[in-house]
Amino acid sequence: MYALVEIQGKQYKAQEGDVLKTERVPGSEGDVVEFDSVMMLQNDGQVTFGQPYVSGAKVKAVLENEGKDKKLVVYKYKRRKRYERKQGHRQPYSLLRVKEIVGA
Repeated sequence: MYALVEIQGKQYKAQEGDVLKTERVPGSEGDVVEFDSVMMLQNDGQVTFGQPYVSGAKVKAVLENEGKDKKLVVYKYKRRKRYERKQGHRQPYSLLRVKEIVGA
């Protein structure tokens, strides 16, 4: 059984026991979070599509960890104009362990 779930504007394939690396989700470590924006549900070969979401379907996950990704360096340069800019960015993320997929 798996589901396609939308978490903060991005779509993820979730199966029970999987760990999803998503954008930062509000909460603290150990919290159980529920997502009811399930777009597709597959159970024993039977596929259910939502319009846009499957009614009554939920994905329950445990917030395991939060952190920041590797640094991404943004460098701007214009030749002969003495213009250089260097900027770093580290994207915050959350690790979610899928505990249960509730189907309709």
